[in-house]
Amino acid sequence: MKAVKPFFFLIVFMIVLLGVQQSLFIVNQTQQALVIQLGHPLDKVYGPGLHVKLPFVQKVVYFEARILDYDARPAEALTSDLKSIVLDNYARWKIVDPLRFYRTMRTEHNAQARLDAVIYSQIRAHIGRHTLTQVVADERTSIMESVTEKASQQMKEFGIEIVDVRIKRTDLPAENQRAIFDRMRAERERQATQYRSEGAEESTKIRSGADKERAVILAEANKKAQVLRGQGDAEAARIYAEAFSRSPEFYSFQRGLEALRKSLGENTRMVLTPDSPLLQPIK
Repeated sequence: MKAVKPFFFLIVFMIVLLGVQQSLFIVNQTQQALVIQLGHPLDKVYGPGLHVKLPFVQKVVYFEARILDYDARPAEALTSDLKSIVLDNYARWKIVDPLRFYRTMRTEHNAQARLDAVIYSQIRAHIGRHTLTQVVADERTSIMESVTEKASQQMKEFGIEIVDVRIKRTDLPAENQRAIFDRMRAERERQATQYRSEGAEESTKIRSGADKERAVILAEANKKAQVLRGQGDAEAARIYAEAFSRSPEFYSFQRGLEALRKSLGENTRMVLTPDSPLLQPIK
């Protein structure tokens, strides 16, 4: 009997401990919780702290109280100018009504699937009312704000608030990228051909202008040279005439010597008569 009593008290202690463990639960600062009784949630939402529930009959389901991230897979959309683009977007959302969330969504996985459908449909609807340029640059911020507002209104009935929706990247489909690349290459080749033609035309103009200017400069130079030569020859003739007019005999003598010098070279033999004009200077 003495050995049975400690064993009995140990069993009672373990049962009490298990009951206490099953009756108490803790909610962290980043969580909110619901108590589920026989498959149905109670109306109370439990915040951070220590709480009590019925053991073995009730269970606790925890939900995140922080903002959650949802990264959507890239999907295509059509703009108002019939341009197809691939959008890669993400969303930030939070559970604001855990009771309604549990009754409609149950899990975060189901909620993200619903978010995917709602956000994508809103993005397609808004992008379909804007051109590609507006989506990429001009109206991007206002489009995302409108998508956030509309999607949050739709998700409110599921106990979810969408804090923000943003487009991370906007791409073109592969076939559109190839077509645009080919068009850009053709445009660049056209511009290159135009620039080469304009350059050749400008080069011809410059060469023609340079050749014309060269011809004008040479003509002017030749004209000045001819004028200077004429002036020099005239001045030389004047000086010669003035010098020779002062002494005609000396001029005649010099001309005779010049004629002899040019006529008689080395080893030259000539037969002259006494009255030859070539002998007049010597006489």
